[in-house]
Amino acid sequence: MRKILLWLFILTFTVCAAPAQDAATQQQIDKLSGQFQDLLETQAAQTRRLDAMQKEIGDLRDKLNQPAAANDSASADDLKKLAAQLQEIDRKRQADNEQILKTIEKLGKVSSGSSAHKSSSVVSSPSSTETSNSNAVNPQKGYEYPIAAGDTVAAIAKAYRAQGVKVTTAQILAANPGLNPNSLIVGKKIFIPDPNAK
Repeated sequence: MRKILLWLFILTFTVCAAPAQDAATQQQIDKLSGQFQDLLETQAAQTRRLDAMQKEIGDLRDKLNQPAAANDSASADDLKKLAAQLQEIDRKRQADNEQILKTIEKLGKVSSGSSAHKSSSVVSSPSSTETSNSNAVNPQKGYEYPIAAGDTVAAIAKAYRAQGVKVTTAQILAANPGLNPNSLIVGKKIFIPDPNAK
């Protein structure tokens, strides 16, 4: 009887355990089915995105292959703006040339004046803020020159040499410590030494 009870107990346990295993298996199958459905939906969404991107790429290719008729008016406007800018630059260049010519004429008048006038235009070296201690001990004779638009140290030296003042760019730079030859300030007065003045 014990054996029968034991077999009966095992049979009951087996019958009860089978549905429990079936329920766990069914749960796993449902879970996997849900994940599979999610993957299918994700794949469908990615396929739709890829189709949209392919359409956009096709549209861009079509635009590149078409003649740029719409861009012609913009190019014409750009050319008009560029022409206006060039005219403005040319106008400023002409104004600078006129200013340079006026300055050269002033220099010509200064140097062509009488010797009394010339001696009155000769000044001693610039103020102590612009000179070194060695220049303060031995003051030089020379001219004050206001920098004009478009001036360079070389052009100023050349203009003075043309008027008989034999000065070099190195002498001008030495007489004006702190003067940056690459960045002259319009209107600033610089000292032009006259090596021949005594």
